[in-house]
Amino acid sequence: MTSSITRPGDGVRSEAVRIRRATARDAKRLTRLVRTSRAYEGPYAAMVAGYRVGPDYIETHQVFAAVEPDTDRLLGFYSLILAPPELDLMFVANDAQGLGIGRLLIRHLRDEAQRAGLTGVRIVSHPPAEGFYRSAGARRTGTLAANPPAVMWDRPELVLPIA
Repeated sequence: MTSSITRPGDGVRSEAVRIRRATARDAKRLTRLVRTSRAYEGPYAAMVAGYRVGPDYIETHQVFAAVEPDTDRLLGFYSLILAPPELDLMFVANDAQGLGIGRLLIRHLRDEAQRAGLTGVRIVSHPPAEGFYRSAGARRTGTLAANPPAVMWDRPELVLPIA
């Protein structure tokens, strides 16, 4: 899948973004994106400090990367677990936020989920990301209670309907 985005301040200049299946070779870059995410600074930092997206994880799950086609620069990624259906991970690179990458990834996720015959995908959201998921069509179904020491805060639980 190749889509276009327009960078703010660039006027009409568009840049192609390709979403491709992640490979084991992407593991270090995916891990770096997770660990350096500004969304997990401050009180959330401990959650991703030792997090690792390993080659085994990539080979086991439906992991897709948004990249610049010419450079293969990683702009974001997501991981869809099919049974039970859940968005396990979704991250957008700090310097690519606000450019529509998250929406491209959600659209791709919906297409993949539909191909797999799913009717909805569960999302346990990072609290600051709930607004994004709701704006993409997810609806809140509840709250997942904190589970110390792994997760120190309550998290919104949502479902993304698949048409």
